[in-house]
Amino acid sequence: MTGVDISTATDINVVATFLSDAGLTDLSSTSASVDCIVICASAVLYQAETLFAALEARPSLAKSLVLCGGVGHSTQLLYDAVRSHPRYSQISQEVQGLPEARVLELILERFFDRRSIEAQGCHILIEDQSTNCGLNASCTRKVLDEEGLHDISSCIIIQDPTMMRRTRASFEKTYEHTSSHVDFTSCPIFVPMVQEESTGVLTYCSSFDPSGLWSMPRFLELILGEIPRLRDDENGYGPNGRGFIAHVDIPVPVERAWSNLAKNNADWRKL
Repeated sequence: MTGVDISTATDINVVATFLSDAGLTDLSSTSASVDCIVICASAVLYQAETLFAALEARPSLAKSLVLCGGVGHSTQLLYDAVRSHPRYSQISQEVQGLPEARVLELILERFFDRRSIEAQGCHILIEDQSTNCGLNASCTRKVLDEEGLHDISSCIIIQDPTMMRRTRASFEKTYEHTSSHVDFTSCPIFVPMVQEESTGVLTYCSSFDPSGLWSMPRFLELILGEIPRLRDDENGYGPNGRGFIAHVDIPVPVERAWSNLAKNNADWRKL
């Protein structure tokens, strides 16, 4: 990890754990069927393949599945992830130019048993217009409403762990004026943690191949940039700022860890 201070893995893990907002990490641990699962596409393909495998094993996990994502500033990263993936690289030419949700759909169709999942009652919907986190929520609601699914009461959201807490807050904002309460559960699939090796290099603590994760400078840039967005002040995305998301409480230890990282890596905005 070149060009940044890597003196504290602990602070990184505190911030990353908070952002991951892991209400649920193991899809097999939920016994009841939920009304909806929404997966917001990202360059970390491990989440999609974990979800699709879980639905193959148990299609009753959700009544509806929404594959979410249009073409945005990070879409090329998804194409790159497909191209470098040991299994999905064979479709790398086909995904070029596709909205992110359609990339996930192609992976589902080619490498998993979509037909069986749908035949056993999971209705698969595509939201391929959203270009940012807030639109992920509002466009997903539009797709569900158009299908007559106005009254969902339970929804699992799967998103890049660095954006998980903000994404849940976006969905809560989108559904804040509904007649009935919607229980949104964050499911990042995994919580990214790091450790410092004896050589002074930061590496991921991962139970799966970490090669599909962010570069370490990119990961640090993401988590450092996320906390200011979550703050409910004039510069943040909460009700007292831009009004994009519901209010989020940021615990003091998280703010302290973020401040340590920002101070020790003063050039993080340039990473």
